[in-house]
Amino acid sequence: MSNRLANEKSPYLLQHQNNPVDWYPWSEEAFEKAKGEGKLVFLSIGYSTCHWCHVMERESFEDEGVAELLNQNFISIKVDREERPDIDNIYMSVCQALTGQGGWPLTIIMTPEKKPFFAGTYFPKTSKWGRAGLVDILQQAARKWHEEKDAVLEAAEMITQHIQHEPIGRFEGTVEDVIEQGYNYFLQAFDAKYGGFGTAPKFPTPHNLLFLMRYYQKNGVRPALGMVEKTLRSMYLGGINDHIGFGFSRYATDEKWLVPHFEKMLYDNALLALAYLEAYQATGSAFYADATRQIFSYVLRDMTSPEGGFYSAEDADSEGVEGKFYVWTPSEIIKVLGKEKGDVFCRVYDITNEGNFEGYSIPNLIAGTLQEKAGELMVNETELAKEMAIYREKLFQRREKRARPYRDDKILTAWNSLMIAALARGSSVLNDQSYLNAAQKALQFIMTHLVESNGRLMARYRDGEVAHPAYLDDYAFLTWSLLELYQATMEDEYLSQAIKWAKLTRDLFGDQARGGYFFYGSDAESLITRPKEIYDGAIPSGNSVMTWNLLQLFTATNDDNYIKPIEKQIAAFLGTVAGHPGGYSFFLTALLFAADKCAQLINVRSQNQETQMEPLHLPPDDNAASAAGNQIQEIN
Repeated sequence: MSNRLANEKSPYLLQHQNNPVDWYPWSEEAFEKAKGEGKLVFLSIGYSTCHWCHVMERESFEDEGVAELLNQNFISIKVDREERPDIDNIYMSVCQALTGQGGWPLTIIMTPEKKPFFAGTYFPKTSKWGRAGLVDILQQAARKWHEEKDAVLEAAEMITQHIQHEPIGRFEGTVEDVIEQGYNYFLQAFDAKYGGFGTAPKFPTPHNLLFLMRYYQKNGVRPALGMVEKTLRSMYLGGINDHIGFGFSRYATDEKWLVPHFEKMLYDNALLALAYLEAYQATGSAFYADATRQIFSYVLRDMTSPEGGFYSAEDADSEGVEGKFYVWTPSEIIKVLGKEKGDVFCRVYDITNEGNFEGYSIPNLIAGTLQEKAGELMVNETELAKEMAIYREKLFQRREKRARPYRDDKILTAWNSLMIAALARGSSVLNDQSYLNAAQKALQFIMTHLVESNGRLMARYRDGEVAHPAYLDDYAFLTWSLLELYQATMEDEYLSQAIKWAKLTRDLFGDQARGGYFFYGSDAESLITRPKEIYDGAIPSGNSVMTWNLLQLFTATNDDNYIKPIEKQIAAFLGTVAGHPGGYSFFLTALLFAADKCAQLINVRSQNQETQMEPLHLPPDDNAASAAGNQIQEIN
């Protein structure tokens, strides 16, 4: 028997419609029921292609015993983080404050007033691996609520007050100081052996590379470009790149970029296309142009709706097994290509009997590029490349007969705008009209389906339904895409539209008193806090992109009216960025542009000299808010 989620359009919520848990979508009805019955709220946030969300569902949310525990003691709410990033943003900040980590599925326990007192990510059903079990956590939280309600309310109030604070660090230097700090951070964090930054797991984070390329372009510092080239080449050669069907997975679980977390996200591929394009512009190497074309081939073939919008993601799992769609054995290869050709392909792409992933093989070129393999095989490189292209196509057709991973077919304004920007840039850099056509068609989809009659932009389209007033990211990324289309075509209409959407962004999201932009609009649902996001995580933040947009608009129009908003935007966040510049790489890219193109802007100082707030002091160890906090680890 289905629950209330059966009436939703979100693919993630629909995946849970047959759980025995009495799920509610995020709604006032759910919170009113919690208040009326005096129950805690159990909030679970995830997304449809999240592997560990699937695991937690199978282990816990499909379990009758867990469902009984939740249904008796909690009002349970499911949220799709991709449709409601405002909710996810707020409660993820709670998880990071309490545990120092984050990830999905995100697990929150809170009062009926939406104030959280416990946070974590994935939990097994019962305690194991040194990790608290969900059953134990739920029982302890319910007991605390009934026996020590005042302590729970006090903890929830303290946590809520903490996340409502807007931390801005003290800063005494200049924009150029922050830029140099950012470059030095990446220089120190760079993995010279395998590319990327830090240790496993490794995320592409293409905006880090965009910053380094712009830094190289401005200062001529060769190591900056070297870090980019090493990273882009290593990712391309690794298993994180789908060598059979193209497109990049979300991240690699190892330092070599060999074993991916197999899900593919639209935003990663859009931003990676931009990074490979800029690498091609910086170096002239056809390697980067070809890598970009492969990304676009994947997106236009597999991730584009008939109407021109772009789908959101593809799952890591098929038939309940992570990566099953993507891995091979030598016998499978030989069955498709024949013995002689199959052996050559296996040798080139590391397909072995032992395998490199749970007894199977992920195709990769880590052991050597096609040029290097041609030398080993004593064949002509050009001929080998032609043969491999033919073999890959045959294997691709064979792979298409497998059970495909689930595809999340909702169309998000923000992520679509990123791909529009990439395709528009690609059309001019690669001189390919088809990319411009695809970008224009996707933009038309947004304007037709995701703009209400009153002009309000919306966040999500799926199956004929439009939902959720758009967030800052939607407005900022749409403006960015229009600027890219303008630069690709020099058609004034795109510039006019960019100007219009930038003004609407200011009106709906701008903080006129302190500068910066709030995450959700003044006309949207009011949550327990109204955050301003500046952290450039998996995607650049809306505030970083708006800084970029304002600078682009200033240079495109030569309108001095943009100068004060730019100065105010930089001043609002410069102290925060200076505290940890590696976390704000797209904002650093905007600062580079400011320093390079707008000399009058480079000496902006933070106007707010307030020091960073001290870290949150957790409740006592016997409180549910911290009982399992130290055992929470980032899973996704």
